[in-house]
Amino acid sequence: MLQFIVKRLLYAILVLWGVVSLVFLLFNVLPGDPAKMMVGQRSDISTIEAIKKELGLDKSITLQYLKYLNDLSPVSFHNLENTENYFYLDKQKYHTLKTIKINTANALVFKAPYLRKSFQSKRDVSMIIAETLPNTFILAIVSIVFASVLGIFLGIIAAIKKESLFDRLSLLFSAFGMSLPSFFAAILIGWIFAFVLADFTGLNLTGNLYEIDNMGNGSYLQLKNLILPAFTLGIRPLAIVIQLSRNSMLDVLSQDYIRTAKAKGLSFSRIIFKHALKNSLNPVITAISGWFASLMAGVVFVEYIFGWKGLGYVIVDSLNQYDFPVIVGCVLTISIMFIIINLCVDILYAQLDPRIRLN
Repeated sequence: MLQFIVKRLLYAILVLWGVVSLVFLLFNVLPGDPAKMMVGQRSDISTIEAIKKELGLDKSITLQYLKYLNDLSPVSFHNLENTENYFYLDKQKYHTLKTIKINTANALVFKAPYLRKSFQSKRDVSMIIAETLPNTFILAIVSIVFASVLGIFLGIIAAIKKESLFDRLSLLFSAFGMSLPSFFAAILIGWIFAFVLADFTGLNLTGNLYEIDNMGNGSYLQLKNLILPAFTLGIRPLAIVIQLSRNSMLDVLSQDYIRTAKAKGLSFSRIIFKHALKNSLNPVITAISGWFASLMAGVVFVEYIFGWKGLGYVIVDSLNQYDFPVIVGCVLTISIMFIIINLCVDILYAQLDPRIRLN
């Protein structure tokens, strides 16, 4: 098992390096001058050149890439005689970091990954992500819980009532839900429940988890703003969980031990809840854990349409402003979350089925 975990961990690191490299190359071939974006188009040439030198944009692509990796790495290489080149470390911070000297001039420095500063707000990207990531995490958690609980319940009923009208409607909803794009679903649901039926639902089209009181009493919790984005984001996993639960339950109900239980005269409810339910949920639970990471793909559109201030909202807003460091930081954060979750799912699969370790 340990060897399997080490292999998967090395594979995850390789994937992460590929994502980092791809994101760097992508945003270094896009049009636009980051220095001009920071100071405006009317700035003089000397100011722009000074900013390029500060950010290392006057170097070759290869050197920029190596410095980019050095910034992101938790163990980075530094020249002790020229620490001002590492513009994200002032003298006070530098002396508080743990270092291992290689020689009199160079050292390895242990630090948090540095995501640089926003071109527009001049704030650390890590601070922006720290403020918005909890909102995205809450939205994803609520969405997957909603999809899991309701999906398993409806899938089991559909399996019990096979070939009934309810079963056929559940299959129709599953096909529709899996094919419905997140951005279209967000627009449609927002228009129906927050515009057409707003007087009945009392829901807002846009809003965040916390809103500022107009009377100057600070912020307050507004849970109703979570309903529409969570429902929209949960539609696709809900459709998949219904289908998986139904098919898994039908497969379990056809097993020999279920027929033996029926022959012994056990009640239908006892057969379902005591014997069939537990075994039918194993593939569903493992699939749900994998789908939690996939929610991040749809969260970008959903958050922006509903004005939910999470990573997705920040990504779209930064794209409109060509704020590349923020975009890169958010994309890398989502990628790391995706890789970690999938790594955990792989380990869970191997724990449940030892045959996977041999493959």
